[in-house]
Amino acid sequence: MPLLGFVEQLGLGALITIQVAVLSYLLALLVGTLFALATVRRKPVMNVFWQVYASIFTGVPSLLVAFLFYYAGSGMIASLFSLVGMRVTIEVNPFAAAVVALGLVYGAYIADIVRSAIHNVPAGQFEAANVLLIPRPAAWFFVILPQVLRFALPALTNMWIVVLKDTALISLIGLKEIMTYARLASGVTKEPFIYYILAAAFFLLMTGLTYLVSQRVEGWTERGSRRATAKGVARAL
Repeated sequence: MPLLGFVEQLGLGALITIQVAVLSYLLALLVGTLFALATVRRKPVMNVFWQVYASIFTGVPSLLVAFLFYYAGSGMIASLFSLVGMRVTIEVNPFAAAVVALGLVYGAYIADIVRSAIHNVPAGQFEAANVLLIPRPAAWFFVILPQVLRFALPALTNMWIVVLKDTALISLIGLKEIMTYARLASGVTKEPFIYYILAAAFFLLMTGLTYLVSQRVEGWTERGSRRATAKGVARAL
């Protein structure tokens, strides 16, 4: 196969890598945020459930979790449906196994990040929302969560980069992402340096774009606090 053909395959693998990383991160963000909101008040039952979940998915390597979902996922789904008297057969492909595995593993880490950010929101913000009789869902969505995003953004950005890099491990379950094609091209052409450098350049490019986007988002989240700080300085003068 000509060099251009392998480069084209690397491009297809890069697209799969981005898809897996984005979907995994969104799932992790959803799972982590839900757990953070559910455990922020330390409810005993939810706390026990959280401890079990966090102990499992932070104590087991993400690659091993992906193996479990890929090879035993169909059986687990069938067992769950059998509890309600339904017979369902669903084949778990490498893409789905990778997304679910990475999403659940890093959801545990994101839960800690979001919960810490919630605790960093000044208590006066919650009290002000109650005094103004703002409905609880609206207070969380428009008042609390924007501040949580500002506090959690640096850690969430780093977590996205970790998820992106961890997609390289998922090639071991048969997912044809960029590392799979880089390894294939290296074996055929006997020139591993070229293709692994191209794969490395892809991850470096994605990391650079991540930092650029995170700086824009950070600037957007800091707008309100900067105005408040500026007014406070002006009054002090």
